[in-house]
Amino acid sequence: MNELNASMIITDTIIALATPPGIGAIAVIRVSGNNAIKLTDKIFPSKDLLKVRSQTVHLGVLEYNGQILDEVLVTVFKNPKSYTGEDIIEISCHGSMFIVKSIIAVFYDLGVRYAKPGEFTKRAFMNGKLDLTQAEAVADLIASENKAAHETAINQMRGGFANQLKKLREKLVHFASMIELELDFGEEDVEFADRTQLEGLVEEIYYVVDKLVQSFSLGNVIKNGIPTVIAGKPNAGKSTLLNTLLKEEKAIVSDIPGTTRDFIEDEINIEGINFRFIDTAGLRETNDKVEAIGVQRTYEKMKKAALIIYMFDTSNTNINDYTTEINLLKSFNIPFTVLGNKIDLSAGENENTAFNKIHPFTGIIASDSVYVDKLKDNLLEILQLDKIKQDDTIVTNSRHYESLKNTLSALNDVKEALKNEVTGDLLALDIKQALNHLGEITGEITTDDLLANIFSKFCIGK
Repeated sequence: MNELNASMIITDTIIALATPPGIGAIAVIRVSGNNAIKLTDKIFPSKDLLKVRSQTVHLGVLEYNGQILDEVLVTVFKNPKSYTGEDIIEISCHGSMFIVKSIIAVFYDLGVRYAKPGEFTKRAFMNGKLDLTQAEAVADLIASENKAAHETAINQMRGGFANQLKKLREKLVHFASMIELELDFGEEDVEFADRTQLEGLVEEIYYVVDKLVQSFSLGNVIKNGIPTVIAGKPNAGKSTLLNTLLKEEKAIVSDIPGTTRDFIEDEINIEGINFRFIDTAGLRETNDKVEAIGVQRTYEKMKKAALIIYMFDTSNTNINDYTTEINLLKSFNIPFTVLGNKIDLSAGENENTAFNKIHPFTGIIASDSVYVDKLKDNLLEILQLDKIKQDDTIVTNSRHYESLKNTLSALNDVKEALKNEVTGDLLALDIKQALNHLGEITGEITTDDLLANIFSKFCIGK
């Protein structure tokens, strides 16, 4: 059990449906707590559950007051070899919501409380089965919608992130204890903590923490997907490109300029990353009020995008217009790639070379899937998503990000203190600040309000 929570003894037993509500082949009901096995045994006459081994499954009926509720499979997990660290029963019953509600109602009659959101995982944390980063990774794993998000959550749930922080913290704790020891011998003017070694350690920790902070922008993309705006003048081929990417006729394609007046969006997965492509109204000055609103919305979408695909018609664009468009893109300060569409109709190689001198573009035919496959690879390269390794530690949680930034600030204070040769007591305070911020991430230092906020976001039953 975590030292912080050692005095918080949990005595009640909780229950919840662990599978999504609704009719299905089976449903799984989870019961955890001191009385989980004993109470289940009262309504499971098929076997004496108090005598069976842990991690075993048993077929039988649930019966209460002479009424058979269902034929079920009961899985027994005895503490501490369980997810929560408590006795756990998992009941696999038929997926009728009437049966599920009936079983839960019986346990309620026997004194079992309905679980709050995330309470099973919270108990796992309280009982030292998971640290806080691993507990949060459980929620991320459930919510993962692509390969990269899944791999990042798995890495964190298996302790990759926590282990990295733990090693850094242990080294810093050692120096903090040496400085505290110096304070105990203050009158004798002894130095147990080598300041040069401490300075080197702080630089090492700063480098690692800063790298984690920098990974958050990538982590946010992995977790939430990449809003990618397809922009350009009317009839550049934006809607055709969207339809080719999605492999369906999502957007109306027409030779008439201004067909797309609002925006159309949909998601596709490229190499495990979700891209949310947004087809926008063509950028041009117009007297049509509806089209003008669409153009304004296009600018707003571009400013909020993580990536912009800018298309121009190579057969109908002059150098001056192209220069203006490139300068506009650069002003947004957002990664972008430029596609020159209709290269089969373009004026010729010389003009394309002139465009490339202003800013390189990728020549495509928007309706050709071969060109689009090359575009997909290009998008991954632009965001460097092709360089992600499975064992990379990537920060995806905004709470971790804030604590890491605070850690960097505290480490800067330590570096400044060492530079100015401040007294040991002041140096110790700065080191403690850094340790506290690192401890907040893994849950070694936390509050009831923080835990309530974290676990309230979990689904019930997890």
